[in-house]
Amino acid sequence: MAADSKKWLKVRIVSLLVFFLVLFIALISRAFQLQVLSGQKLKTLAQKQHTATLPLQAERGVIYDRNGEKLAASILADSVCADPSRIAEPSRASAQLAQILEMDKNAIYKKLAGPKNFIWLARRISPDQAVIVENANIDGVFLVKEPKRFYPNGELAAHLLGFVGSDTSGLEGLEKKYDELLKGKSQKHVWTRDAKGKRLFPHADNEEAVKDVNNNLVLTIDSRIQYLVETHLKEAVQSKGARGGIAIVMDPKTGEILAMANEAGFNPNNIKGIKPERWRNRAIADSFDPGSTFKPFLVAGALDAGIIKEKDKFFCEWGRYKVADRIIREANSKKHGTLSVPDILKYSSNIGSSKIAEKMGREKFHDYIEKFGFGARTGIELNGEAKGLLRPMQKWTKVDTAMIAFGQGISVTAIQLISAISAIANNGILMKPYIVRGFTDNDNRLVKMYTPTVARQVISPETARRVTAMLTEVVDASDGTGKNARIVNVAVAGKTGTSQIFDFSRGIYSRDKVRTSFIGFFPADNPQVAILVILDQPQHDKWGGVAAAPVFKNIGEQILNCYKTNIRENPVFDQDQANKLQLVAAEQNIPAPITVDNNDETVMPDFQGLTIRETIKIAKARAIEVSIAGSGWAINQYPKAGTPLTEDRSCKVTFSVSD
Repeated sequence: MAADSKKWLKVRIVSLLVFFLVLFIALISRAFQLQVLSGQKLKTLAQKQHTATLPLQAERGVIYDRNGEKLAASILADSVCADPSRIAEPSRASAQLAQILEMDKNAIYKKLAGPKNFIWLARRISPDQAVIVENANIDGVFLVKEPKRFYPNGELAAHLLGFVGSDTSGLEGLEKKYDELLKGKSQKHVWTRDAKGKRLFPHADNEEAVKDVNNNLVLTIDSRIQYLVETHLKEAVQSKGARGGIAIVMDPKTGEILAMANEAGFNPNNIKGIKPERWRNRAIADSFDPGSTFKPFLVAGALDAGIIKEKDKFFCEWGRYKVADRIIREANSKKHGTLSVPDILKYSSNIGSSKIAEKMGREKFHDYIEKFGFGARTGIELNGEAKGLLRPMQKWTKVDTAMIAFGQGISVTAIQLISAISAIANNGILMKPYIVRGFTDNDNRLVKMYTPTVARQVISPETARRVTAMLTEVVDASDGTGKNARIVNVAVAGKTGTSQIFDFSRGIYSRDKVRTSFIGFFPADNPQVAILVILDQPQHDKWGGVAAAPVFKNIGEQILNCYKTNIRENPVFDQDQANKLQLVAAEQNIPAPITVDNNDETVMPDFQGLTIRETIKIAKARAIEVSIAGSGWAINQYPKAGTPLTEDRSCKVTFSVSD
């Protein structure tokens, strides 16, 4: 019996040992499976259970003006989000949040009572609201920092800049045009949670972090000039009872837009309640009959083609001229007899212009209209540019030819007009207008810089000079229509315009609704600034020379007195050499080079391409006070090389290490 017991005990022990061995092997196998075979999968699952990842938009790049002033930037603002599973009393939380965030209580409750683990409640709230939300200490409700677009100057250049949506994507203007460049890539905000789902602390995962690769935008706009243009335009619109207005300032030699204004404006920081019509950049998107501002291009084309000469005279029929079945009259019931070509411009004769167009013929006239850029988009870096309306030459009747001569029956845009007048100012060379100077990276190192682009040679330099002389007389003569645009001690070349607005409901031009304008440039013998002013349907002073010309004068005087004081004196230069340079530039489609003799101590030296040390050495030798911006080699300077030195012997030079 004892032997059997011992035998049974041995069997029992062996069985237990086998059982524990099998259990041990099973545990080892399970551990191997968990730790090795399924380790990565379980690790990922654990991370999902204990961490939460929230995608956030990156900060958008800054938009600067030409002087480095911020026109659009990003600031961090608090957004409110929630985990509904953590909120014990959704009704009470909804009431609290609705009062703080000024939102509908029921709308918040529907979100909090939902099945989701994450919801947005409010994006980019005010700092005061954020403090109240934080102090409310509602379990399951969190504050997250998000970038918010901010326009520090409010309405300034709003139509150019545009604005962004709630997801910080560009919706209008340059914000939309360069959205991909400005917005960069989304960031990921990661935080850890305990077993109950309560957030513990932010968790930075270097492997998940996305490097911010956005760029900054540098414009040709000068915010100071933009401000004075908007101010004067707004005052004119209000004082004349106009429906709106447009003004553009351009460098005629480069095509750089220094200011572009629309009235009425809007504040891109708060677009709620603003109708989309207010966002429209009418300076590029609206087409209209140019009226008498179109006459300089007719005269320029006819002179350039050798069809007319300044001394030619045209009988203006004492104010009433019949073309086919249409009677053409002078504006304001004027009556002129025989006028020379310069007088046709000075007195803005419709009949004289019509007779020049008849002599020129529709083929040549249409050809020069296209050469000046009408009927085609300029290619400026803005969405929504219109190309105007230039009907095929084959469809022109005698009446069409006669009326287009004084700016009726053709539609143009404001950007086309100022580009065309700048071609006359620029020795006959049409420049492509541009508004983006270049891009910089996050460290403001130059990534890309744009240079002036020649479109084509429209008229000869000699023709441009002759037309400029005529336009100077329009302003300078005591009986010229543009006399209200005169600027003291500076020769101004310009042209007035008053165009009737076409009434589509009646199929005729309105006698009451007009668009007044003035376009010009200065100094006439070395143009550096071109300005266009348009007032839409003024109720008082319905003539371009009375309503728009004074606005041109006010803007021009302030530019001279405050920002470009060095252009009152005219530099000495070789006209023949300048003409040759312009022609070569036009043929090769490159900007004309500026040649400056650095041994000439009467003009500003050319610093471009020099190092900071070389720049300072030359400036010191000339007693020039130079201010330095950036590092590397000089890429830009103001005043420009070749500008006569004045009492204010100072120059700002910008340097960059990029090509």
